[in-house]
Amino acid sequence: MTSAHQTSTSEVLQMLRTMRLIRDFEEAAGQALEAGHARGSVHQYTGQEAIATGICHHLQPHDLVSSYHRGHGHAIAKGVCVNRMMRELLGRQGGTSNGKGGSMHIADFSKGMLGANGVVPDGVTIAVGAAHALKMQGKAGVVVAFFGDGAMNRGPLFEAFNWAKLFALPVLFACEDNGYSVTLKTASVTGGPSTIERVKAFGIPTVSVNGNDVLAVAQAADQLLTQVRAGAGPCFLHASTYRWYGHLAHDKGLYRDPAEVEQARRDDCVRHTEHWLLAKGLIPEQLESLREDSQARIQAALQDALNAPWPEAASAFTDVQDLGGQA
Repeated sequence: MTSAHQTSTSEVLQMLRTMRLIRDFEEAAGQALEAGHARGSVHQYTGQEAIATGICHHLQPHDLVSSYHRGHGHAIAKGVCVNRMMRELLGRQGGTSNGKGGSMHIADFSKGMLGANGVVPDGVTIAVGAAHALKMQGKAGVVVAFFGDGAMNRGPLFEAFNWAKLFALPVLFACEDNGYSVTLKTASVTGGPSTIERVKAFGIPTVSVNGNDVLAVAQAADQLLTQVRAGAGPCFLHASTYRWYGHLAHDKGLYRDPAEVEQARRDDCVRHTEHWLLAKGLIPEQLESLREDSQARIQAALQDALNAPWPEAASAFTDVQDLGGQA
């Protein structure tokens, strides 16, 4: 794997800051759900932070991202305000959708975040539509479509691959392979060849990386996004990872071998990055300061959301449609 540029220590430190912010947000989100503060469901991204971080590190403000039900990390990595996100989780005014969307529907077009989506894999088809719009309008930019390995058994995903390849669209497909489709091991419900071979059948260039290594993800994303920006059409990044928690925050994950979970926790993407930085000369106090700053920022976001007002009843009738309404 070759990269367009050598990743600097300052860049890795920046990526660690993003990963830590995602980790702390997800911990707080899970606790908010358990306490009855969060509305709806919460799907935690804990353990997978390196993928969103490594890819979004190479995106520009005008680039777009589409996500799925486990989408908090993608939103944070793309620059969405954690205060607004936390308000959204708690159903309060000032949330990214004014409290109407909840955890699975974080969207902020001003940051290029097209939104998360609870329907597998509708976020991918939305991304392909956005990429086609960019091409038709002659606009610069790429679209990243994040999805899990469970989506690889859904028909609309293959339609999206086919359409993107047929029209050479500027889209990077990013499969976050955590090995599970809700409560089942994905391999146990998947026939035929590997994920990579399925995608290659469409003629789409593919790269597979260790999704717990943020440098490997960032370097692969750099290479593939360079190709996409050059007009080569869609590319596919397969990142192997593991979610620390169950499918939902309430899910205790009793269908998983505890030893498997413990091994995944030892293979922590955040800890790996910290060790890399220490080897490059950072001192432990710098990392501790980063942790404290991140935790303080998330706790402040949570307190802000708890203090925020509930949406007024009349707001239920806004944002229902954008055509045909009376002035």
